[in-house]
Amino acid sequence: MSEELWNHSSLSGFILAGLFSHSPYDSFFFSLVLLAFGTAVLGNTLLLMLIQADRRLHTPMYFFLSQLSIMDLTMTCTVVPKMAADFLSGRKLISLGGCASQIFLVVTVGGAECFLLAVMAYDRYMAVCHPLRYPVLMNWKACSSLALASWMGGMADGVIDVGVVFSFPYCGSLEVDHFFCEVPALLRLSCADTSLFEDLIYACCVVMLLLPLGIIVASYAQVLIAVIRMPSTEGKQKALTTCSSHLAVVGLYYGGAIFSYMQRASARTPMGDRATSIFYTILTPMFNPLIYSLRNREVTSALRKMLGRWGM
Repeated sequence: MSEELWNHSSLSGFILAGLFSHSPYDSFFFSLVLLAFGTAVLGNTLLLMLIQADRRLHTPMYFFLSQLSIMDLTMTCTVVPKMAADFLSGRKLISLGGCASQIFLVVTVGGAECFLLAVMAYDRYMAVCHPLRYPVLMNWKACSSLALASWMGGMADGVIDVGVVFSFPYCGSLEVDHFFCEVPALLRLSCADTSLFEDLIYACCVVMLLLPLGIIVASYAQVLIAVIRMPSTEGKQKALTTCSSHLAVVGLYYGGAIFSYMQRASARTPMGDRATSIFYTILTPMFNPLIYSLRNREVTSALRKMLGRWGM
């Protein structure tokens, strides 16, 4: 007992097990992760530059898209550089401050993205179903308030998770069976009963995922009805192209999030947690800018214009 108390009182950090399992293919998989990370950083940074530089992209939809890019950059940059440094150096220790920062940022961005995707669906609903009132209702103040509310909702969740997770005692093994500090992986190391908090996390995740998802489904149901009634084929195509890009992002994000967080603690495994974490910390930030740039004429036009200025 005295040893356990000593371990808890002298706790200075955790050891991250990492993403790779010391196989001959580790270097190859590590190269793939770095390629995905580089693509995510380059794609999201370029999208932010395009939105900032091109006046045609100074609209509510692209303002929200810029917020999504900031969230994706924050998510992947919070996790991948530390994981890469650990793999290259062989040092896997993370301080309490570093661990708390990872939990706060990952939970904040994850929650904020849930709310932001619902806001983006509402924006498309207003643009398609109420085009005459759209400029008035979705003005700069309204867009800023909706984006801020998304960030604040995620931050509130992040603060609560960090506060509660580090209120538990940790004794014995301090090796986190993950490649970053994620709440479920840390709770497995606690020598206290965390079942009540795990049930609370499950309930919060259900609300934070299903409530925005309900808004998204309701918004796009109305959009679909409005598009069917449009007399212009060109108008239908433009609306469907824009909305399909957003729906692809929604499917990508919610597919991984629902599989990851809407499972009971008893059904979760370290291997499953790592697999789904790769999805939302590396793959989703990589695919989001690609989906919007490849399927959006305004973005590709802005890109060609920027490349023309650079003489490329």
